[in-house]
Amino acid sequence: MTMKYCIFQSSGLCLTLLLASGLVAGCDADDAETDVTDDASDSGSPDADDAVEDGETEETDTTVEVTEISFGAAGSPASAEGAGSFTFGAATAAAQIEEGHVDSDWWVWSQRVEDGGLGKGLDAVGDGARGYSNALADIAIVEAMNLDAYRFSIDWARVEPQRDVINNAALAHYDDFIDGLEAAGVDPMITVHHFSNPIWADDPRNDDTCANGISDVDLCGWGHEEGGAALIEEMAEHAALLAQRYGDRVDDWCTINEPINYIVASYGAAVFPPGRTFLLGDFPRFVRVIENIIGAHAAIYDAIKANDTIDADGDGVAANVGYTLSIADWVPARNGQISDHPADLAAHDRVEYVYHYLFTESLRNGSFDADLDGVGEIEHPEWEDRLDWMGVQYYFRAGVNGNISIIPGVDADVCTTGFGVASCLRVEDETKWVPEMGYEYYEPGIYNVIMDFAERWPDLPLTVTEAGIATNVGARRAENVVRTLEQIDRAIQEGADVRGYYHWSLIDNFEWAEGYGPRFGLYSVDFDGDYARTPTEGATVLADIAANRRVSVEQRETYGGLGPMTPEEE
Repeated sequence: MTMKYCIFQSSGLCLTLLLASGLVAGCDADDAETDVTDDASDSGSPDADDAVEDGETEETDTTVEVTEISFGAAGSPASAEGAGSFTFGAATAAAQIEEGHVDSDWWVWSQRVEDGGLGKGLDAVGDGARGYSNALADIAIVEAMNLDAYRFSIDWARVEPQRDVINNAALAHYDDFIDGLEAAGVDPMITVHHFSNPIWADDPRNDDTCANGISDVDLCGWGHEEGGAALIEEMAEHAALLAQRYGDRVDDWCTINEPINYIVASYGAAVFPPGRTFLLGDFPRFVRVIENIIGAHAAIYDAIKANDTIDADGDGVAANVGYTLSIADWVPARNGQISDHPADLAAHDRVEYVYHYLFTESLRNGSFDADLDGVGEIEHPEWEDRLDWMGVQYYFRAGVNGNISIIPGVDADVCTTGFGVASCLRVEDETKWVPEMGYEYYEPGIYNVIMDFAERWPDLPLTVTEAGIATNVGARRAENVVRTLEQIDRAIQEGADVRGYYHWSLIDNFEWAEGYGPRFGLYSVDFDGDYARTPTEGATVLADIAANRRVSVEQRETYGGLGPMTPEEE
């Protein structure tokens, strides 16, 4: 049997590598048994087992009382008044659910060659989930799940299909949508940039030399010396427009979704448009992309703060501005096992720094670490303190190996890079394997990373702005919901300031390079018929949890813990 292994999951952001089934993500049996037993005991899970000294097991009473988990009322993701609050929500992205994105880079990138596109990825984006024409109707399913909030993006290409040409009909459409959310009692969270751009930002049909220089039809992208600066200005203008238009009803803003993933996929590994390979081909230019996108976040932050001056929910804050970060439970690994080799430990620390800390540290201290050595040597005072809250987005854990230095800047091999198997971990529980994405769902991983952030930045409020699982089995999705909330609560009980959970995704959608295969939706979508939305067992369970603001004992006993999950369908 072969399995495909994934790079940098972000609800579908995946490169694949065919691996022999013996070397897939997971953990060494001995290490896994110790880690899982400890985690289960700490979280009150009924799934912990005691091991007999000689390696055999005996039947002993290891039952720990499972108690109900309660969550506070919804509140601000950033203000002091929001401490102790908890928001239940769901998330989507415009480019993944809306139809008619003919002016976006994803349209030309994914359309089949015979239809005039570049034919990249497994599927053409096409009609998405028809989320544009069904936007108002979809409010009803958010309301049916008793959710406090809905995180969505407003597609830049739809609003500004040509540089400095605004589509007022699109702005009016989102006006109506936000009004509908308000009428339903659902708070909107707007993501300004979620992986997609107008074609004119960096036309993927052109090469990366941009020999004729920037123009209104091609700004040449984030790695271009002039184009990067121009894009920062353009994104600030776009954000200002959104804040002016919607700020009277919107207080919660996300600037950029998962910038590290976006940079790697679009400008490092060429699996997202515009398809550049700077990571291995021009590393200084890759670093310039990072610097420019940090600058874009700061510029968007300032634009929103200056233009959203109305406190829509009456909590005393007109605009709470953050960004979302893809997190993974990175572990040092070698030959399928968790490793304590000094080279692997050091490689793990380097990868974790770039993936988890670099962007946020820049926005906290106003500097840029261009050589990725942990010290910001380039001063950017215009970035300092440009972060009110941070979203964390968790799907998997993966190994890091220091014996093979594949990735420039961090001198490491990461299992999800697709370059080798030395850093991959073995899966001991096959039910935790997510076949559509090619990685292991590891419940305590989100707790591990949240606690790390809470220790590093105790004054930075966190919200889980994405977490979910690709599956066709409703019970499996319900298990993901309950187990994720168990681990979030575990972190809260230990002092982490976590203020909400947005499930990815509200509905099945276009999963970027992975096409329409992976199903992340709380509601399944009939892509072969009339695009009807049907609630999964995950939607039913989350609706009950959100309505009662608690995970019941029965739900925890049915869906929770750290034991085997309902198997995926063959």
